[in-house]
Amino acid sequence: MSWESLHLPTVWYILIGVLFTGYAMLDGFDLGIGGLHLFARKDEERRLLLNAIGPVWDGNEVWLVTGGGALFAAFPHVYATVFSGFYLPFILLLVALIFRAVAIEFRSKQPMPWWRQMWDVGFAAGSVGSAFLLGVVMGNIAWGIPLNENCEYIGGFWNLFHPYALLLGVTTVALFMMHGCIYALLKIDGPFHETLRVWVTRCIIFFIICYGITTMATLIYVPHMAARVRAHPWLFGLALVNMLAIANIPREIHHGRDGRAFLSSCVAMVALMSLFGLEMYPHLIYSQPEPAHSLTIYNAASSPKTLTIMLIIAAIGMPIVLAYTVSIYWIFRGKVRLDRMSY
Repeated sequence: MSWESLHLPTVWYILIGVLFTGYAMLDGFDLGIGGLHLFARKDEERRLLLNAIGPVWDGNEVWLVTGGGALFAAFPHVYATVFSGFYLPFILLLVALIFRAVAIEFRSKQPMPWWRQMWDVGFAAGSVGSAFLLGVVMGNIAWGIPLNENCEYIGGFWNLFHPYALLLGVTTVALFMMHGCIYALLKIDGPFHETLRVWVTRCIIFFIICYGITTMATLIYVPHMAARVRAHPWLFGLALVNMLAIANIPREIHHGRDGRAFLSSCVAMVALMSLFGLEMYPHLIYSQPEPAHSLTIYNAASSPKTLTIMLIIAAIGMPIVLAYTVSIYWIFRGKVRLDRMSY
């Protein structure tokens, strides 16, 4: 197949979706563990949670950086509109991610309880804040934002925090906490493992409630996000896969098959992101209340030459990122043990 035969904007739409889905799956459990961090009562338990993600958390964030870079290269108009319209939320997200990273590294540098408690709060707040803001951004993209004829955002900061966006933010926190708790079950053994089994049930219930409310709100108040499935009933199979994957999580947890539960959680996240992408396509930024001002893969894409060159670079770079990710997880496989090199 030649480069000319590819529909390059669609290819890049899919690739960017893959990158952001990879970030959701990988950094999602990091953020989820951060949300659970303050529920641990003992210093040893909190150290176990930190060391469960210690070798991989910074590598997981590479997927977000790569996705942002790919968005800038392939759809610069979308990048400009999103980063100008969501400027303050993105600054808050950046601050939360930075503060979370600093907290991970600084937390165990001193033995004083007040010092560790301060960074524990910072780690938890940064993690929950990051997850919440990511959900708010997704909620606004799904709902639609006001754009003028030049595709520039014309709303205000507080307009971004409407009820549907806030609901998506809470649902994202719930999803990541469930995902993170399952990952912690895979990495932590001993008495704390049994505590995590109690937590994971509560996290699953929290997520399922949020997921059910969000689904109903989407069908009622955001009908364009279900239009493609209605028009093509065979796509309901993807929604069915999503529901079955979510339903399988408590089943696998009940039988003690934590690895399968984590795999089901990953499948659910892939299905959710796939449904989101299918319903948005070909829109990248949906304009509300003027859909004619929307940014799509057609009016926001870079030149075909740019997309072709970037696709070649991506074909070289993505296998390297995948190989690095797989190798890190393989090297640091197994249960967490605390020693003098631990956080």
